[in-house]
Amino acid sequence: MFDVIKSDLEQLEDKLLEAVTAPDDLVTEVGTHLVTSGGKRIRPALCLLSAHGGRAFDLAHTLPLATALELIHTASLVHDDVIDKADTRRGAPTANAKWDNKIAILAGDYIFARAFHLVTEGGYGDHVSGRLAWLVGNLSVGEIIQDKQMYKASRDEADYYDRIQKKTADFLEICCDLGARVGGMEPQEADALAQYGHDIGMAFQITDDLLDICETSEQIGKPVGNDIRQGIITLPVLRALHESDDRDELLAIVQNAQMTSDMVERALDIVKATDGIDFAKAKADEFLAHAKDVLPAALPSDIRDAYEQVADFIGDRDF
Repeated sequence: MFDVIKSDLEQLEDKLLEAVTAPDDLVTEVGTHLVTSGGKRIRPALCLLSAHGGRAFDLAHTLPLATALELIHTASLVHDDVIDKADTRRGAPTANAKWDNKIAILAGDYIFARAFHLVTEGGYGDHVSGRLAWLVGNLSVGEIIQDKQMYKASRDEADYYDRIQKKTADFLEICCDLGARVGGMEPQEADALAQYGHDIGMAFQITDDLLDICETSEQIGKPVGNDIRQGIITLPVLRALHESDDRDELLAIVQNAQMTSDMVERALDIVKATDGIDFAKAKADEFLAHAKDVLPAALPSDIRDAYEQVADFIGDRDF
């Protein structure tokens, strides 16, 4: 789906390795492990696609921004893994499992700093650096809200959408928006691409939540039912809490901070017995359909095709 920017993404990989190379060997080792442990590169790819859609595309000027976006994403995942006490991500050991929490946290801080150094070097101006600073703050707010809601089993759908917007949609929106503006796209077109990013971000997180219920640990690279185990209410579970005849049992499980593996399995069975999975999939499909509808008419056909393929990938993905 990213064939149109394949050579750009190859240069991105070199830029990522360059960005995490440090005078200290351990820092370089940790950074290299983090940026080479997989990942779909959706955020920098969206930035690059948006820039290509503009009238003043310059890869040398855009690449530091795209690299910074991926580094911010990587750093946020490092901190998430420490908070979640996760041992694996994308099938590879997390930094906290391979080294320890202290090194993982400091590595995440270092990668954040490297991201903003690239943005400063890129000379993008106050708007870009301000938006990225806001993004990092909002990612933290989203995690704080999620932590506060753990094992509370909020049944408010609006709370769920607000949380996933902060967790994922805002990030993809900014990737599209900033790429478009750096590439010289007209403000109205950049706004439309920002809306596209928001919509696919919402759908991406919903499908991610679905994978946690529907797929195997081998497919998603982390334990199935991990959200339930952490007391995090996702859309399929939210639906089951409203619709299932076993809603009281499910509620008791997701509010239990000491839940066992058997309890997680029982919660998964309850959710799967409802229409929660189909309900969540339909919501994701609504966001994806709207994302395609708002794509600017002036986009080059190959860029439009790539955006549509991204939406289709999100709707169909199983990892």
